[in-house]
Amino acid sequence: MKTEIYCDSADFEVIKKMNKNKLVKGFTTNPSLMRLSGAKDYKKYSLKLLKVCKTKPISFEVFADTSKDMLEQANTINSWGKNVYVKIPVVNSKGIFSGHAIRELSEKGVKLNITAVYTVDQVKKIIK
Repeated sequence: MKTEIYCDSADFEVIKKMNKNKLVKGFTTNPSLMRLSGAKDYKKYSLKLLKVCKTKPISFEVFADTSKDMLEQANTINSWGKNVYVKIPVVNSKGIFSGHAIRELSEKGVKLNITAVYTVDQVKKIIK
């Protein structure tokens, strides 16, 4: 079994340090971690992180709650770099499956990180 280690943080100093660690294969963030790390402007802070993390995969999560807004944010986030993955929650804050956004982005070739998958049924929906 192959295991990869991803650092779950948005702290600039942590990412800068862990980016040099060969055991760490990439990074994943979310809006809450960004806020805790002092980000006032999501895009500006994300681009700052990308200045130190130039090649390893790094995931930035959409914070929209509708499929339309998720798609818009995801396309913007995707444009930030070749190593960027767009994190999409499997369900929005109302419990509605994000399948439409996941499907459309996947068909466009956007690299995705589907987050908060809790059930086998959700996995089956994502695979479809």
